[in-house]
Amino acid sequence: MTQLPLLYKIGKRIRYANLPCEASVHEKILVIDDDPFLRQLIEQTLLQENYQVITAPNGPDGLRLLSEQKPHLVILDIMLPGLSGWDVCRQIREKSTIPIIILTAKNAPDDVVRGLRLGADDYLVKPFYPDELQARVSAVLRRTAMPPPSQQTPLRFGNGELVIDPAERRVYLNGQAVELTRTEYDLLVFMATRPGRILTTEIIFDNVWPYDADANMESVKWYIWRLRKKIEPDSSNPRYIITERGVGYRFMPNYSIPEAKTG
Repeated sequence: MTQLPLLYKIGKRIRYANLPCEASVHEKILVIDDDPFLRQLIEQTLLQENYQVITAPNGPDGLRLLSEQKPHLVILDIMLPGLSGWDVCRQIREKSTIPIIILTAKNAPDDVVRGLRLGADDYLVKPFYPDELQARVSAVLRRTAMPPPSQQTPLRFGNGELVIDPAERRVYLNGQAVELTRTEYDLLVFMATRPGRILTTEIIFDNVWPYDADANMESVKWYIWRLRKKIEPDSSNPRYIITERGVGYRFMPNYSIPEAKTG
């Protein structure tokens, strides 16, 4: 079993919150880590802030709880038995845009870059301060929070062909759900909520990738290409995301459907 000094830095104490608190219960957080002592430490750290906490000792159990419990955020270790944290992160990102914080002893720069590229929203290295974990959880949830109810009305484009549902963070094309990564979804929403405006590559980059030190301007082109593949009827002749050569891109909300020729 891992000893306490290896889990969080000397000088910080954790206040165990076993008694009910008058404050309301916050978001549900899934912790995936094979160390039972560390799972308990993280759980108690989060309970102090009135989060709901569910835990899993391995990747398969974590993926099952993700599907069953619908948490708001995942805290994920990398060095898991069997299915590694890398693989768990990859599988989550294939199906969900849920925020992920990687919490691991792997502190090499290449590991940090790999985690962010796989879709993690933050990367925290052990040993850690409980206060820092609380702050990072709060920051990630704040950045990824759903818009207020007034902004959760589904957005419909192209005569209802393309639908963005902010309340569920889902996208539909011709009634069928479109699987988007978090970044793809954020990119689409950023552009779709500014219809008809020319958006420079720099503006898109600064707003969609504000915390990703590994991304660059080429990321915009790459994700535009991926997004077109998923939402355009013909990605080689896009209707929604139009390239403004030498400037950037424009989202066209109501493209005209050519009338069928008769006679």
